[in-house]
Amino acid sequence: MSRTTLPAAALAAVLLLSGCFGGTTEASGDGAGSGDRVRLAMLQPPRSGLSPFSDDAFKLSRWSTAETLVTLDADGVAQPALATGFAQQGDPRTWRFELRDGVTFHDGTPFTVESVVTTLTAATKASPRPRILDGVELTVTPDPAAPADAVLVTTGDADPLVPQRLSSPQLSILAAAAYGADGVVDPIGHGTGPFRLVSADTTTARLDRYDGYWGGPAKAAGIDVSFVPDGTARAAALRTGTADVVEAVPVSQAALLDAAQIHEVPMPRTNTLYLNTEKGAFKDPAVRAAARAAVQRDPIVATVYEGRADVAAGLLGPALPWAAPARPQRTPAAPATVTGTPIVLATFTDRAELPEVAVQLQQQLEAAGFTVEQEIREYAQIEADALAGTFDAFILSRATVLDSGDPVAYMYSDFACDGSFNIAQLCDPAIDAALKAASAAAPGAQRQAAIMQAEKLILESDAAVPLLHERVIQGESGAFTAVERDSRERMLITSGTAPA
Repeated sequence: MSRTTLPAAALAAVLLLSGCFGGTTEASGDGAGSGDRVRLAMLQPPRSGLSPFSDDAFKLSRWSTAETLVTLDADGVAQPALATGFAQQGDPRTWRFELRDGVTFHDGTPFTVESVVTTLTAATKASPRPRILDGVELTVTPDPAAPADAVLVTTGDADPLVPQRLSSPQLSILAAAAYGADGVVDPIGHGTGPFRLVSADTTTARLDRYDGYWGGPAKAAGIDVSFVPDGTARAAALRTGTADVVEAVPVSQAALLDAAQIHEVPMPRTNTLYLNTEKGAFKDPAVRAAARAAVQRDPIVATVYEGRADVAAGLLGPALPWAAPARPQRTPAAPATVTGTPIVLATFTDRAELPEVAVQLQQQLEAAGFTVEQEIREYAQIEADALAGTFDAFILSRATVLDSGDPVAYMYSDFACDGSFNIAQLCDPAIDAALKAASAAAPGAQRQAAIMQAEKLILESDAAVPLLHERVIQGESGAFTAVERDSRERMLITSGTAPA
């Protein structure tokens, strides 16, 4: 499709990109000299004024303007960032974090113990609180033994995931001036990252290189951001050369772009068929096994997702690289013979692929002997019925790790007896015990093994039939190297992103 034949909304968005990114070389606002600036097209505009206590925090992280005490590696293990070291104290509820020297905020003020205390205390008092602190009682104080160099973080209950929690972009550390008396947090000019946020609104944002960055100056002069919700327009911006990096290219547009510009990143999101274990046809484990045996994943991936997804072997996919090697063998239940068994299969329209997945599954289940009736609505109008167990089967696209980078919270929510999102109505004491063991295990190999044991029991119950793991498609023009391709969508443009 040429630029002149774009739909009106898409054309308008491309023109906006062209206006925002009119120059290819600009001087840095911090005296770094001239250099190329990254032109970035993003999916969603800020929803909460770029408050770090909201999901807007992930934009601040992807722009490398706000930083956290720790980061996560590919396996979800906490690594040093603004904190150079951390360890649990003798009290299992208390962790000590040693802070990095020589860090300054973009407003010139120093990064100190008081900065950390101010940020984390403000987070605990925010309304609504950052999602990562749901159900967590947390206090932070200077370490009496080294009040200028370290903080103590104490939780109400022992929590082995405290470092992982503090890696959440929603707990990025900002300068004291960012926190207003009215509870509003202003990140502009108040981060510690390699790029200083200069301005932002609902259509654009500008960031300049910060020469005082503790890790050394960034290789790009800055970032010019445009928010382009229309997927066709984002793809067109890449195709017409008005953007260097594009978030979330739609599957339907990927084939229209140069294959060298398309990069598929596995997401920690699984498309799953949940079966109602409490009542109806799937109360019988053998009937659930018959449904599981009927599912053919490859045609769904090939047709609905045009091959741009990964066939599921479990609840956790390739976005968690440790999951597959740690997955134990399962013993599947024997399926019943099904003849005309009626079931109601439900899903929602908000994700365009799911109704198509429902059509494929209906055909597969009917071929196995079920009689299938579909129920499809908008998510806001169907969620309550799904959680109440109204349907026999429900197709859901579900994030499998939350802000801590750990899947236990998702598994507990969806499959524990008192799980808050238990669409399968599952209640199995053995599964609850496995989830409790995983929750208490220390991060690393021990926790991973416990998680996979819980996954094994859940899958052997046939309460959930994982179908596929989704990917996000990232577009890159090739004008810049070292653009991050992050399955957690925390990093994108970094200090290492450089003109090609």
